[in-house]
Amino acid sequence: MRKIDIFDTTLRDGEQSAGINLNTAEKLEIAKQIERLGVTIIEAGFPASSPGDLEAVSLIAKTVKNSIVTGLARAVKGDIDAVWEAIKHAEQPHVHTFIATSPIHMEYKLKKNPDEVVEQAVAAVKYAKEKFSLVEFSAEDAFRSDKEFLVRICQEVIKAGATTINIPDTVGYASPEEYGALFRYLRENVIGSENIKFSAHCHDDLGMAVANSIAAVQNGADQVECTINGIGERAGNAALEEIGVALHIRKDFYGVETGLNLKEIKRTSQLVSRLTNVVIQPNKAVVGKNAFAHESGIHQDGVLKNPETYEIISPALVGEDEVPLVLGKHSGRAAFRDRAETMGFQLSDEKLNKAFAEFKKLADRKKEVTEEDLTTILTEQQVSIENVPLFELKSVQVQYGTENIPTATASVVTPEGEVKTLAATGSGSVEAIFNTLEQLVNGTVNILDYRVKSVGKGRDALGEAVVNLKYNGFTSTGRDSAQDVLEASAKAYLNAINRQLIQQRVREEQAVMN
Repeated sequence: MRKIDIFDTTLRDGEQSAGINLNTAEKLEIAKQIERLGVTIIEAGFPASSPGDLEAVSLIAKTVKNSIVTGLARAVKGDIDAVWEAIKHAEQPHVHTFIATSPIHMEYKLKKNPDEVVEQAVAAVKYAKEKFSLVEFSAEDAFRSDKEFLVRICQEVIKAGATTINIPDTVGYASPEEYGALFRYLRENVIGSENIKFSAHCHDDLGMAVANSIAAVQNGADQVECTINGIGERAGNAALEEIGVALHIRKDFYGVETGLNLKEIKRTSQLVSRLTNVVIQPNKAVVGKNAFAHESGIHQDGVLKNPETYEIISPALVGEDEVPLVLGKHSGRAAFRDRAETMGFQLSDEKLNKAFAEFKKLADRKKEVTEEDLTTILTEQQVSIENVPLFELKSVQVQYGTENIPTATASVVTPEGEVKTLAATGSGSVEAIFNTLEQLVNGTVNILDYRVKSVGKGRDALGEAVVNLKYNGFTSTGRDSAQDVLEASAKAYLNAINRQLIQQRVREEQAVMN
């Protein structure tokens, strides 16, 4: 079967979604899980956009071995140099450079004529080829570009050394028939197209990103660019999990394979959702919590008699296996470490000890510790930053009654190691907690969003809280979990403040260096 490369851009295009702000540890954790999923290429970021992004891309390039790591660059030398600085340690250094080619982008954004755009694209690809063996060129807003101009610029960048040409539907305007026809046209008219890969990159503004991507595959695309859970700017990108499963389930029709380890889909989806704080809609294809649920009596009867009556995808295919009890309160450290490694976590001894202590506390209070519980505990430790003094919650207590004003009292260890006990009131228990913790910082904290959800099922399930706030002019999102949602809320608030303090420290260090 023809092999289709999967190019994952969760950490670049996906992270551009409004409200997503991943730190380096979180990006690395997602990259390692995407590598386990078996994608061909991981676009780890846009190194020229910030020193933090360059650092994250560099760390991913040094860590990931089984997927090609790339970074995005505008068609300028400085951006390409930044990608090289980040990617040069990788097994196969790869750069993804782009310039817009549609009339509206060239006139209003670039303020260049077509000849100038071709000249800049060719110069960028030639320069990149001096450093990278793998050079991908993207014609931004390709679908709305003149087809003859696309042929021209594709031919010129192929001569300059491009190994992949990406034809994005940047604004999600295409229909499957039109997008597929464009790839067929380019295959038939671009001189040298037999020597390069064509890549599809679709946005979901009209809800057709996955359909358009598959249409491109049917018409000569060798690579599909997509994101986990379909996250991305505006309405998002084509969803990797939907493309991967669709091409697998209907390989009799499409005749292609991707090399993805589909059993890692559920874990990858949940990790990205947890770290980006983007909730997966219940009816989301493949990974939504209702994807394998059957409410209708007729459906239930059919599934009981033969699952294939209504399930074209088996839950096991995407890693939706039931693991109700993985460890108990009598489990030892060795068993805990073994289970963590089996789940793909590689923690330092210090982090493992902290995770084990959290597990023991939970096991004493819960009848069953599920895989979802363990994933939450281990993920929190995996992405935590070691040896950095931050705020740490020691205890929180809330006094509440329908006839009384809610009052919260919290004890917190400050970054200086001092224990402070504070109290405040609010119109509700959560507001009282937030008002109490706000006294720890200098300045006003504005809560932009606050959400609580359960991890797993049952009345003893963990509660996970997400707090999005603005502090000192910057936004930050924190999350944490506990069996008590008020404790989880307090910890999430401090997590958001801590993330802001870390970023502030980084900005100050960069200012000194500059």
